[in-house]
Order: sequence, then C-alpha cells, then structure tokens
Amino acid sequence: MKKEHKKESFWHLVRRYLFIAIGAGLAAVALELFLIPNSVIDGGIIGISLIVNYLSDIPFGILILLFNIPFVFFGYKHIGKNFFLSSTFAIVFLAIIEFPLKAVGPFVTDPLLATAFGGILLGAGVGIVIRNGGALDGTEILGILLTKKVPYSVGEFVMFLNIFIFGWAGFVLGPEKAMYSILTYYIAAKAIDAVIQGFDETKAAIIVSDEFEEMAAAIGKRLGRSVTKLHGKGGYSDNEKDVIYVVVTRLELTKLKEIVHDIDPSAFTTIMDTQETHGSRFKSAIH
Repeated sequence: MKKEHKKESFWHLVRRYLFIAIGAGLAAVALELFLIPNSVIDGGIIGISLIVNYLSDIPFGILILLFNIPFVFFGYKHIGKNFFLSSTFAIVFLAIIEFPLKAVGPFVTDPLLATAFGGILLGAGVGIVIRNGGALDGTEILGILLTKKVPYSVGEFVMFLNIFIFGWAGFVLGPEKAMYSILTYYIAAKAIDAVIQGFDETKAAIIVSDEFEEMAAAIGKRLGRSVTKLHGKGGYSDNEKDVIYVVVTRLELTKLKEIVHDIDPSAFTTIMDTQETHGSRFKSAIH
C-alpha cells in the first residue's frame, strides 16, 4: 500500500512564506542599499540583471523578474509545484520591494564596506529563501536543465557562467569593480552555506577499536553522548569488529579525541564534517 504524504499545514505554509518574504527583503536591501549604488554585482541571474540595469537603466526589479521567471517555469516539472510557487513568490516580492528602496539611497559609499555587508545580507537572504523551498536565481535551474544534454555538472556550468559574467563586468564596470564583485560573490556564497547548513557545526566520528564497550561507556559518561554500534568486518583480516558512530559539536571534538587516546591510543578514528544534525536527543544534549 502506497504511503500518503501529509499535506503541509496552513500555519506551516504561512510561516514558510513569511520567511521567504524576509529572505527576499534582505536580498533587496543588500542590492539597493549596498551593491547597486556602488556598481558592485553578484553572480548568476542577479549579476546579469545588475549589469543590464547599469547599461540600460531598466529597473533591476523588472529585469530580475523577466530573466528569472522563464527558468523557474521550466524548473516546474523537474523540481515541483511547491518550488515553482515559492520561487515565483520570492522573485515577485523582491521585484516589488526593490522600487521603494530605490528612494532610500545608498547606506554606504565605501565599495569595500558595500561588498562585505552587501554580500553577507544578500547571501543570508538567498539562503533563507532556499532553506524554505524557493530560489531567487534561476542559474542552477538552467544548469540542471542543460546538464542533462551536455557532459558537465551543475557546479561546472554555474562556474563557467559566472566567469563570463565577471569578465563582462570587467569590461562594463572596470576591473576594480569586477574584483569587488568576485569578492561579493564569495562572501554571499559563504553566507548562503551558513544559513542553509545552520550555525551549529557538528562532526561525525567513526571509531574502530577493540575496546568498544569501554570506549562507548566513557563517551557516554565523560561527554554525555550516546553512541551507535555498527557491526563490521576487517577487509584484510576478516575479523569481526564493533564500530562506534557518534556525532558531537565542534567544541566537543577535542574532548572526544582525548577519550579515544586515553582508552585505546591505537584506535582507528575518522572525523567527518556534517551538513546538518536533526533529532530531539542531539539538540537536548547541546542545550
């Protein structure tokens, strides 16, 4: 019997669209009060819209709407209806709120400050929109569509497009502004990652040791973390082994290494970055 998916509740939908509006609003503030007045751009469709705005004086809000909507529409059948509606709402909201912000004027006139704070705000805004199921830039959607027909990944396509955009910016805005724009893109990308992945950085550890029971007990007692027992077999010796899997915060990692070294200095330990960690037990252990 096919399991039915729960329909999104009304209040969850309202909350999600509220956050999308906040994200689009932050992006609009970054663009109109920091980047556009200082002739600094970002990558992707936003960057193309900013360059065309600089060349033609067509309002940025109209340009981002015109350039993005076709890609979002084409992405409808590949990503889904919710993504289409969320992205359309985000892009339209960005276009609408951009007009009154034009009258406010630049918040800073120093290009370096505009680059740093504009990049942070833009990345945070785009990240909030993505985290809530939408998008403000159709570049990656275009990449998904094209990479089905050409032998390149989405990341490679986006990188190639951005090289073209920043090269174009160098001719239109000058090399100095192009370099500021590349810095903005880098800062915004880091801010997007921080928002999407969360600020609670965690690490996952896999520990192979003959002192499994003592090691698991010590981690629980001294670190306050429960462990998961994995059953494995040595590829060379064919001996069966118990393996510990545990997730800790970045600040607990040093303590974990001390515990492992105290109990079994010859233990084989692998530390991995984790994107996100969910679960009430883990969160309650942190707080």
